[in-house]
Amino acid sequence: MVPVDHYLWLSLALFTIGVIGVLTRRNVIIILMSIELILNAVNINLVAFSHMFGSVDGQVFAIFIITDAAAEAAVGLGIILAFFRNRETLLADEMDMLKW
Repeated sequence: MVPVDHYLWLSLALFTIGVIGVLTRRNVIIILMSIELILNAVNINLVAFSHMFGSVDGQVFAIFIITDAAAEAAVGLGIILAFFRNRETLLADEMDMLKW
């Protein structure tokens, strides 16, 4: 059986990679992928602690986070597609259309 520490280290690595991706990248698709990494790190934590404490609460929350991530990806990709058709770029610095 794998100890919970291994899952926590894996989650920390995924979360760190996701945060670095959000903060350093300019491409919006890479930013969305980094947000997905962050959500998956949270899911690993929830399931690991749920297994450790013998409860299913963390697993239920993980399922809700998975459905929320799927909805976020669908809506985010739709917005990105519409933006790319109008501006022909995916750089986050040039997404100022919502200001007007």
